[in-house]
Amino acid sequence: MENNCAVILAGGEGTRMHSQKPKVMAELLFRPMIDRVIDAAREAGVHDLCVVTGYRADLLEAHLAGKTETVRQEQRLGTGHAVMQATDFITRHKYGNVLILNGDAPFIDSKTIRDALLYHTSNSFVQTVISAKVDNPFGYGRIVRDKNGDFTAITEEASATDEVKRISEINSGAMWFNAAALLDLLPRITNDNSKGEYYLTDTVQLARDAGLRVGAFTADNADAVLGANTRVQLMELGEMLRKKILIRLMESGVSIPCTDGVLIDDKAEIGPDTVILPGTIIKEGCRIGAGCTVGPNTVLYKTAVGDDCVLNSVQAEEAVVGNGVNLGPFVHLRPNTVLHDGVHCGNFVEVKNSVVGEKTAISHLTYVGDSDVGSGVNFGCGVVTVNFNGKTKNRCVIGNDAFIGCNTNLIAPVEIAERAYTAAGSTITDNVPADALAIARQKQVNKENWVIRRKPYREKKK
Repeated sequence: MENNCAVILAGGEGTRMHSQKPKVMAELLFRPMIDRVIDAAREAGVHDLCVVTGYRADLLEAHLAGKTETVRQEQRLGTGHAVMQATDFITRHKYGNVLILNGDAPFIDSKTIRDALLYHTSNSFVQTVISAKVDNPFGYGRIVRDKNGDFTAITEEASATDEVKRISEINSGAMWFNAAALLDLLPRITNDNSKGEYYLTDTVQLARDAGLRVGAFTADNADAVLGANTRVQLMELGEMLRKKILIRLMESGVSIPCTDGVLIDDKAEIGPDTVILPGTIIKEGCRIGAGCTVGPNTVLYKTAVGDDCVLNSVQAEEAVVGNGVNLGPFVHLRPNTVLHDGVHCGNFVEVKNSVVGEKTAISHLTYVGDSDVGSGVNFGCGVVTVNFNGKTKNRCVIGNDAFIGCNTNLIAPVEIAERAYTAAGSTITDNVPADALAIARQKQVNKENWVIRRKPYREKKK
């Protein structure tokens, strides 16, 4: 598809969304609708893309920086006017075909795009409208065909007769054009209508009047036409997508005994015999192995999890978890954390920018940050790696089989060598050699009768 390109219309404000962002940036299962449209085009083999921005163009252009070309529609005067803004982009592809997509129609899919292009080129059409048959066509433009089944027109709801209103095949808004033909048709579109706008759908009649061949390709995926104009509609689309993803995962061997609160990105990879429990949210960039139990109430983002792991009430971002790791409840893995096989992190443990070796146990109430931890290490309750001095971050190094006593503070940079011990309640500022016990706490002093003399307690009421 070297000569083919796509123009994505994304200038709408989406007034009913009541948002300060462009409508196409509303998120559907963690990703903006526009991103899903871009992904579909690229998965279909269309890589040269131009997005037409409008409302809050600065936000959308910043989001798309480095991903696509953009052009601005300073005045939003209809779909035809929007495509006109991309004339220079289309001219660079005048020997190919151009795909027009709506940035707020996130269910368009790569198969529909490819199949429509094949239909378009094999029939030598200059324009091919992508249509779908739906149960409730109200509000959509109807695809009108003649008695031979050939496409003749798109009739909008407002001007449709009762007979036309009964047609269930509707215009999706997505179209393939011969690029040279589109460049010829665009200047012929007029705004001679009640709204004074330029409609891209007028090209159908303009092409037919010029004796050019047009067609309508009926998509197998009826959802391809769906879009969202309100938060309620966005939720409804999200629920449709959520259920499709969960069903697909269950059919591949993942167990989801109760789907309450389970949200999973459609690109997440999850192995067979893994169980996903309620309240689990798996966002983009996640890969989970086989035989795991994830949840309840677990949130993962760009995290890789090995096989046979348990993640109970865990939040993890940009982390790597090995095989047979047991986490939770209430564990937080922050970016650049790597847990090797067999690691255990118990309740209220936080790990950040650290590597933790095999079968190390960090059982409870502990913070491990900016550290390199060996295998077989035991952390007592309340251990803190003190990694920040107010100006710079420093690292701790803990050797294999070391034992870190309860309420130990490790003041980085410091190294605890293999098999070394720290006594409970110690604040360690110097390196501890292998096989040594480090005690860093003040000698206990008991002051007799101090309470009687000082009377520190409030007097109890008689």
